[in-house]
Amino acid sequence: MDVIPVIDLMGGEVVHARRGERGSYQPIRSGLVDGSGPLAIAGALMKLAPFRRLYVADIDAIRGGRGHDHAVAALAAAYPDLELWIDRGAADVEDLFERREAGEGVAVIGSESFEDARTLGHALKASQGVLSLDHDASGPIGPAAVHDDPSLWPEKIIVMTLGRVGADSGPDFERLQSVVSRADGRAVYAAGGVRGIEDLRALQGIGVAGALVASALHDGRLSGRELSALQAAPR
Repeated sequence: MDVIPVIDLMGGEVVHARRGERGSYQPIRSGLVDGSGPLAIAGALMKLAPFRRLYVADIDAIRGGRGHDHAVAALAAAYPDLELWIDRGAADVEDLFERREAGEGVAVIGSESFEDARTLGHALKASQGVLSLDHDASGPIGPAAVHDDPSLWPEKIIVMTLGRVGADSGPDFERLQSVVSRADGRAVYAAGGVRGIEDLRALQGIGVAGALVASALHDGRLSGRELSALQAAPR
């Protein structure tokens, strides 16, 4: 199983994401390292386990502000073998294409950033990125067709349940199982609610390919030994 650590960037720092309430995010307090600088946090995570991917959520860019391109470039330079999944809330097709051509990581295309499935489809084609099927407390966010029609899905899909992010409430197993059952072999990734190794094993048991994790890494609920074993296991 792929365990993908998440760093959320806001105001130049890594912040603690909680329930998708982005206006109230505060700088992270990690048990792995002092401070909240992106390079320091990434370095501590990479010392913890041999992660293959890192998910970077540029919260300021998602909210329509100035993003963290310099921080992302610094991460890419420091860890050239690490695949960066980058969520900027991007919807501009030309910009997505140019960033892909420039090799600026793998774009995460979030359903919350689009009003219609056609435009989202163009964004996926231009970026060749990962689709995030976003959900809040009221249900799916973004075009209904993208949530309902698996033929619109790329090879990698994130099921993002914002209300469970940083909330210690466990993954949304029912929704994840529904997506896996319709995914026709595509890789499905869970985002939101992972509390520890038992949640990861349960996700693996229902066919989830990987999980995005933050809080359980920083507070020690997932150990380096457990993570290394999961990463080394056959996929």
